[in-house]
Amino acid sequence: MRVIKRLSNNMAVFITTVIGLLCFTFLIGKLLPIDPVLAIVGEHATADVYAQEKEKLGLNNPIPVQFLDYLKKVVQGDFGTSVTTGKPVLHDVWSAVPATLELGTTAMLIGLLLGIPSGVLAAVYRNKTPDRIVRFLSILSHAVPGFWLGLIFLLIFYVELGWTPGPGRLDIAYQYSIQLKTGFILYDTLTQGEFDAFKDAAAHLILPAMVLGLATASYLCRLTRGYMIEALASEYVTAARMKGMPEHVVIFRHCMRNIAVPLLTSTALCYVHLLEGAVLTETIFTWPGLGLYITQSIFSADLPAVMGAVTFIGIFYLIVNKLVDSLYPLLDARINKK
Repeated sequence: MRVIKRLSNNMAVFITTVIGLLCFTFLIGKLLPIDPVLAIVGEHATADVYAQEKEKLGLNNPIPVQFLDYLKKVVQGDFGTSVTTGKPVLHDVWSAVPATLELGTTAMLIGLLLGIPSGVLAAVYRNKTPDRIVRFLSILSHAVPGFWLGLIFLLIFYVELGWTPGPGRLDIAYQYSIQLKTGFILYDTLTQGEFDAFKDAAAHLILPAMVLGLATASYLCRLTRGYMIEALASEYVTAARMKGMPEHVVIFRHCMRNIAVPLLTSTALCYVHLLEGAVLTETIFTWPGLGLYITQSIFSADLPAVMGAVTFIGIFYLIVNKLVDSLYPLLDARINKK
């Protein structure tokens, strides 16, 4: 009964939050200086055509009625039709999501591999040379705007040195020979035995993933350093050292286990933030993901597309947070007892 009650409460909170998110997104859409009718009929439409389309969209109804209509459609999986592509928004979003997830996951791995070890190193050698070097690099990485770093990377590694391919997700020579079954291009090329295309896709992924990954690494490094410094000053660490435990056992067995929960929370937030931060990076690298879709939709005054994509990111954020919450008891048994 306790488990069922907890699941019911979590589900109720989740549904309430989603409804609040939809309400917020709907109201923001109303405040944006975008005329959805004009985006459909065009500037040269007559007043009658404009009025008919406005009536068809239900925009003559009161705002609460419009929101309820919008809510009913969303429940049925209908986020409207994109003005730009002429396809259902949900179809467009699902088509763009694999590219963003592939980029975001690769960037997250880079961030984890660079950020956490350097944060631990900085904490262990606090106020010494390794700590100063790590702090300088992390501040520098965090201070540099992602869009500027992306342009510099393209200029150096693509234009000047020719080490990496240019913008895009795949060279045009492979675009019509690969069948995208899942949308995850690394997986699709690998499972189809297209190893040259796989190498090309991986090469295209390097620069945008590095841009996002370095910013994430900087953030995780500073957080890890702070958590680890606090853990190293704890009484249980002092007791472990007095018992003669080797320093690496103290760090990796005692300290890392105790900072795992806050670090997991920070990592999850970073991962979702990558999806939001990918808007500029995807635009610079012409990466056909959710960020580029939102950017193009904004410039095209495509309100249904913007609202659908933003709502998807919000729901994804909630799902990731719920998954992280469910992992806490696995990392810390005291949470399960509570």
